[in-house]
Amino acid sequence: MARDRKITVDDILDAAERVVVRLGAAGLSIDAVAKEAGVSKSRVVYDHKSKAGLLEALIDRKIEAEKVKTLAAVEACRDTPHPELFGRIALATDVPSETDTAVALAVSAAMSSEGELRDHTRAWFAEDLNAIRATDRPQAALLAYLCLTGFTCLELFNFHRWDEAERAVILEGIRMIFTSLPEPG
Repeated sequence: MARDRKITVDDILDAAERVVVRLGAAGLSIDAVAKEAGVSKSRVVYDHKSKAGLLEALIDRKIEAEKVKTLAAVEACRDTPHPELFGRIALATDVPSETDTAVALAVSAAMSSEGELRDHTRAWFAEDLNAIRATDRPQAALLAYLCLTGFTCLELFNFHRWDEAERAVILEGIRMIFTSLPEPG
């Protein structure tokens, strides 16, 4: 006799991502996620309490995945002038996926009404900023990071896509901001 597959919290979050990709932020609901995951609505509510809780779990998972990727990229760039910055620049060579874009848009839409979601994102950026400023060139690092953040946000929110050649030139320019911009004082 075949055993039923156990549905995990990650399965439910995977279903939430698929719903967001297919229906957008407005289509994300406990019902839609339950249907997509093949579980009861009560199971989703039990795990996440509300739509806001579901989004918070989705954000937490995305942030943790980004932290893992960032740590690996920073390690790979340990021989550069600023591994924290150059690792993040290396990550920006990849075009955001359809899922990344959909989740970013859903999170952005939800942040207007959900303070806890904003707090999670603020905390993540605060960690990033602390890592970026930990250099003997903090002003250049901050300006390069702000350029990088603008670059990635334009793509993440699907406002603009650069082709591979443009992407390479822009990212090299961001590296040059750090290496060549004089520090004040």
